[in-house]
Amino acid sequence: MVDTSILIDFYRKTDKETTAWVALVRKQYRFAISAITKYEIYSGATDSQILFWNAVLNSVNVIPLDETVIDTAVEINRLLKRKRKQIDLADLFIASTAVTHKLLFATLNKKHFDRVDKFEIIE
Repeated sequence: MVDTSILIDFYRKTDKETTAWVALVRKQYRFAISAITKYEIYSGATDSQILFWNAVLNSVNVIPLDETVIDTAVEINRLLKRKRKQIDLADLFIASTAVTHKLLFATLNKKHFDRVDKFEIIE
């Protein structure tokens, strides 16, 4: 599963070959995103960017935010709260999606996601 940061990096860089997204493609990963990532991408997109995002996300599985993901988010948040290391709500839901579905996770925002012990961040 890829985080919003991976997709934004791909969009912003002129040399797409140097992006984390392309590195993951070369490693032949199959891709998924959380419904929250889809929301973040499209809510920040301008009208001129919509076609780009439609093309990129056309072959990516979007995992819904369901009750099981929410239950996982509650548990992760409880653990992070005890450590006084909570993360923002969107990142919490994205992380809980990866944890719930036992997915490897790719992000450029390791500072926040490293706080979650229950999943593996890949590079």
